[in-house]
Amino acid sequence: MTQIQTGLLILLLTFLGVVGYNVYLHETTPNEISYTDFVDQVQNDKIKAIHLKGGSVKGEDISKREFCSFIPDVPSILPLLNEKSILITAEKDSENFGGTLKSMLPIFLILGGYLIFSRMQKGDKPGFGKGKSSSFHPIKSTNLTFDDVAGISEARVELIEIVESLKHPDKFSSLGGYIPKGVLLQGPPGTGKTLLAKAIAGEASVPFYSIGGSDFVEMFVGVGASRVRELFTEAKKNSPCIIFIDEIDAIGGKRSGGNASGSSDEREQTLNALLVEMDGFDSNQTVIIIAATNRPDILDPALLRPGRFDRQVTISLPDVKGRRKILEVHAKKIVMARGINLSDVARGIPGFSGAEIANLVNEAALMAVRKNKNAVELSDFEEAKDKISLGLERKNLVIKEKDRRVTAYHEAGHAITAKLLPETDPVTKISIIPRGGALGLTQQVPLDDKYTYSREYLENRIKILMGGRIAEEIVFHHQTTGASNDIVRATEIASRIVCEFGMSTAIGPIAYMHEQDGFLGASTATKPYSEKTAQLIDAEIKKLIDQCYTETMELLTTNNKFLHKLAEALLVNETVDGEEMEIVHHCYINELEIEKNLKNKLKEG
Repeated sequence: MTQIQTGLLILLLTFLGVVGYNVYLHETTPNEISYTDFVDQVQNDKIKAIHLKGGSVKGEDISKREFCSFIPDVPSILPLLNEKSILITAEKDSENFGGTLKSMLPIFLILGGYLIFSRMQKGDKPGFGKGKSSSFHPIKSTNLTFDDVAGISEARVELIEIVESLKHPDKFSSLGGYIPKGVLLQGPPGTGKTLLAKAIAGEASVPFYSIGGSDFVEMFVGVGASRVRELFTEAKKNSPCIIFIDEIDAIGGKRSGGNASGSSDEREQTLNALLVEMDGFDSNQTVIIIAATNRPDILDPALLRPGRFDRQVTISLPDVKGRRKILEVHAKKIVMARGINLSDVARGIPGFSGAEIANLVNEAALMAVRKNKNAVELSDFEEAKDKISLGLERKNLVIKEKDRRVTAYHEAGHAITAKLLPETDPVTKISIIPRGGALGLTQQVPLDDKYTYSREYLENRIKILMGGRIAEEIVFHHQTTGASNDIVRATEIASRIVCEFGMSTAIGPIAYMHEQDGFLGASTATKPYSEKTAQLIDAEIKKLIDQCYTETMELLTTNNKFLHKLAEALLVNETVDGEEMEIVHHCYINELEIEKNLKNKLKEG
């Protein structure tokens, strides 16, 4: 009998039990009558004896039929009962726990049957410690190979040796070496850690066990440790094989040393069991553990030592070449128009992970379908990129003409500052169409991936962010809240220049901010310095921002006509790309040349 058939039989028996119990209650429960009928029967000498319990009354009539009723005022009915010589027995009223339990029994039966059926459907056996263990069934072989993994060539080369060790274990032991027991894949979300683990199993053609770290954790102490032991027992039977534990930080976090009673909690017992099992393989058992996490900083040191996770492979965000390769993999699944240069698309999405690139391709295909196109065009990729990065267009948002003009000058201020300053990324798009929480946007895309930044580049970033607020002041002579996010970002850059990058002449090459329990490279501010140093840091940050503000004010004031021309182009077209901005700038330069020539002629004349 299969598990589903057994479960259905349990549900059927539960249903029959509930029906039978209801029939029993119906047959054994006395007939309930109203208080009026009870009084009438007493007056007509149809009742011989009754039993009182609080206001409830049970008894038999002259036909020996049982009944029950409720008396709202017992003392008022006693004279009538005495007059009719009715035998009265009574007991003290108390909470009717048994009656409550009887009424709840069908619910307990149904709930118990449902839970048993649910567990058996998942392949679980009833009982603690066995809950999820029977789900540890290997995938005999995944259909993925290294050809399906793009953009992480360095990590792939590092892991080819793991595949070779699974295929030819004797080759590595012939010189006295041993196969790595564990590989930790660490990197930001969406970079392809899980995909890479499946590709390793597919290349080696070995059984593949996949489980999440949270699947070991339960509220009952010892359950997680039991599941770990059962998983490894099952894996050893199918050696050689791969065990993949996703999000291992759920059970592999640093141990706290136990609670006040000296005992470990459930997560720590699970981790202890995992550490023991990873050390317990025989030499003839080839079981490789691959784990993935985006929080390697919180993992227990015992988990990371050689002999457990021998190799730690960092999978970073793909560079422009990697993004192109990932695009090529996912572009095979859609119908693309001819002439689309995926290199241009890859350059326009810096910082995108593999998962985000897959989502971009899918969104572009959906955009094309929505517009009834026969193939996905470059414009669909651009629109999908804006949707993912900036949010949906808020086409139904009604904006006053005054606010629209303020937004146009604000975005023009950003764009012109970026255009005229050196060491900046090219402007690719300016728009005053509201998206997400923003009323407009100025988009810059670097020509190449950047890994280091000069002080000039960072200062110019501050100036670009300040350009919007300054344009509003120059044209409208007032300030709005539209620059709030720009100010936050500018302050953050200035703080990192002074406190983290050591680029301040007053502070010197000293870091007052360091990485502490951050998210894979993120830093958290600490304050291991005096109040005097804090005042110096605040003064230096303010000095840097004030200097950038003043220089940007001079730049935009000098190019006031360019600001007006670009803002008017935005008000007419709503969106201006990089080429159109170049045309506006060229017209501005020509006008300056004409004005200069006229002035020279007037002087000569």
